[in-house]
Amino acid sequence: MTKTAKHEIDLTNGPIFKKLIVFALPLIFTNLLHLIFNATDIIVLGVLVDEFAVGAVSATTSLVSLIINLFIGLSVGASVVLSKCVGSGDKEKASRVVGTATVLSIIIGVFLLFVGYFGSYTFLSMMGCAKSLIEDATKYLQIYFLGVPVIIFYNFAAGLLRAVGDTFRPMLFLLIAGIANVALNVFFIKVFNLTVEGVAIGTIASQGISAALALIALIKNDGFCKLRIKRLKIYKAELLDVLKVGLPSGLQSTMFSISNVLIQTTINGYGELAITANGIAQQFDAFVYTVGQATSLACMSFVAQNYGAIKPNRIKNGIVKSCILSFIFQLSFGLIVILLSSVLCGIMTDDVNIINLAKIRLNIMCSLYFICGIMEVLTNSLRALGKSTSAMIVSIFFVCVFRIIWLNSIYLLAPSLSMIFYSYPVSQLLCIIVNVLILVPTIKNVGKQKN
Repeated sequence: MTKTAKHEIDLTNGPIFKKLIVFALPLIFTNLLHLIFNATDIIVLGVLVDEFAVGAVSATTSLVSLIINLFIGLSVGASVVLSKCVGSGDKEKASRVVGTATVLSIIIGVFLLFVGYFGSYTFLSMMGCAKSLIEDATKYLQIYFLGVPVIIFYNFAAGLLRAVGDTFRPMLFLLIAGIANVALNVFFIKVFNLTVEGVAIGTIASQGISAALALIALIKNDGFCKLRIKRLKIYKAELLDVLKVGLPSGLQSTMFSISNVLIQTTINGYGELAITANGIAQQFDAFVYTVGQATSLACMSFVAQNYGAIKPNRIKNGIVKSCILSFIFQLSFGLIVILLSSVLCGIMTDDVNIINLAKIRLNIMCSLYFICGIMEVLTNSLRALGKSTSAMIVSIFFVCVFRIIWLNSIYLLAPSLSMIFYSYPVSQLLCIIVNVLILVPTIKNVGKQKN
């Protein structure tokens, strides 16, 4: 194994629990900061403007995820391929992966800028966005998409750093950007009397800061994820490797987003109060989700590095222990959010009806999010083991398609907001069962490669 550089962590040796925790904790804080970063727009608007501005921005959440998740999935592919290079000690290939991923992120970012900017109003109309919200929602979305190139680049850069075990610096970058975001949001609202436009401008400006810091980190790196100017081009073999893992991952995320858009469309039918309540609740239950997601990303890098090093027993133990960590983290966070739900929602609105509607989602989602966390660990483990297409098919069918079926069958038996939200844990449990059936023989095949 090639000696790792500063900031990098060798996940192929040493105590598994310790390695996972050391790797995962900064990643958890990074994801929490990222959510705070995103929630800042909602919070500032709730405090300084009104609930309708909150609703306008909330109405864009599912649409943003739908449009950009396909391409952010490619950053997962780059991360997995680079992790395998670390495990096998192949620095030459790693350099080509970093160059390819960087150029790819720029191309994707520019493409999405045009699609998102010119399609914002049309997309929101197709979702059935309330007429009272659509004008402000369009303004926010158009400005947001002007900053998508730096958002996409940051996701790729953070994925590359994460692949080599560097989870601390992305956390630091987002902390700096998050502080800037709060200051800029307040500045544009109070000084220039802007509303949704102000928080959109503040958001893309602050994300530009995190992207610039990530770029500097890649350039100054002296290990596996060093960005070399002469390697800034698309390498066919490395691109195909990234696409093999990243495209199924992105398609899966897109299908998740489509199902979420359908769920959002169903929620829209309950009116403006429900739309606003759902948007507020999402800001807080996302904190619970992201703890499990961070653990699953840590597991993905762990499995990919050990796959490169051909260590099947370590892979199996790492997956099991990641599931345990995800369960502990998410159940703990979930209970805290449920206990504080009235206080948390009260930060964004003083409307009791909105708070009560938001608590319906929080009580269901936060108490059962550990199911989602375990599903994410297993899904990302399959990706790291080269089974990204299998993971995609299972997730699309047992999560996305199932939710659509739920909305058109089970939900109709007793229509309510609660019945909408119960579709999440039920579909995730089905996905876990099938993923386990695929993982067991896959890990055994890794052992045969060693022999």
